[in-house]
Amino acid sequence: MRELGHLDWIKGLVLAEQEMEESGVVNLASVDPESHLEEQTLEFLRDVKAAMVDAAATFNQLKASSVGTLKIYGISNTKADFMLFRNGYKLIFSMRRPGEIEVYHSLLSSHFLHPIEGEETKAAPEKDVIRAHWGAFGELQWHHKNLPVRMDFLIRHYVTRFIHESAK
Repeated sequence: MRELGHLDWIKGLVLAEQEMEESGVVNLASVDPESHLEEQTLEFLRDVKAAMVDAAATFNQLKASSVGTLKIYGISNTKADFMLFRNGYKLIFSMRRPGEIEVYHSLLSSHFLHPIEGEETKAAPEKDVIRAHWGAFGELQWHHKNLPVRMDFLIRHYVTRFIHESAK
């Protein structure tokens, strides 16, 4: 986890106070809920990635061979999206919008861009959605199918599922 990331909100308070002192105008609506939601979504996604990096490093270290190791890549042109990769199989974590994170899989094939004539095309992958809900005192709580999410169980679920499915 980030060293002072949990105190970023204090920086906003200091900047708002400095602006008030310089302008002489009091801004009572200094916290933008949409901006706060986006920041919290990105922070949650980065925390998931950090936990995935730890889990992947442990898996790779305990695995006897370098064949079939887990790799984690950031996704370009995004703020925090990333994917796990192994044996042509991808598990993607992506911010759909502030307060919503999609998790979905994709299997690379040699006919990814141009399927063979007559070959069945696969339906779009099923996506899990993790949503933010506001709790007491502005706490953001993450839920999947209206059930609260705990980071350790989220990581265990997706890493286990990914290992089993990408071993095929």
